[in-house]
Amino acid sequence: MLSALTDMLYYMLLNSRSWRIAVPFAASALLMLTACAPSVTINEAKDANNPACAPMMVALPDSLADAKRRTTSSQATAAWGDPALVVLRCGVPVLGPTTDKCVTVNGVDWVLKQDDETWTITSYGRNPATELVLKENTVPSDTVLTQISTAVSKIPSTGGCVGLGDLPAAAPTTPAG
Repeated sequence: MLSALTDMLYYMLLNSRSWRIAVPFAASALLMLTACAPSVTINEAKDANNPACAPMMVALPDSLADAKRRTTSSQATAAWGDPALVVLRCGVPVLGPTTDKCVTVNGVDWVLKQDDETWTITSYGRNPATELVLKENTVPSDTVLTQISTAVSKIPSTGGCVGLGDLPAAAPTTPAG
């Protein structure tokens, strides 16, 4: 397609009467080519069509840790950076009780898991859950969580992280006898 466009432009520029047509045509062709930048392919989460994802998706920032937001291929997904440094999916399964590390950032609880060179960070106590995937040593997770927690807080909280100190003390038991 690109070679056909360049051939047509070359012909128009050689033909002086077509010159007035060539300039607007060239501008249009350039816009079409730049608009065809590839989007990031992301598999949507099972519950991506959950209406609670919509307010969060609208509130997401245009950049995270200096990485610009990109278009994605699926509903309720987002990506930042080229190549994608941060990938977000809304509608992932809600996490149950876990012993994985849990942190609270700006009123939103997050469960952190590290695998090889990737961090998977999932909102905790919100339905639907939101998942972030970050490549290790590319963007600071604390910066990302600080910048994105405001958007994720649009999904109502249904619970949160607790530590051992937050659990009720067990009543002492005495042997029956």
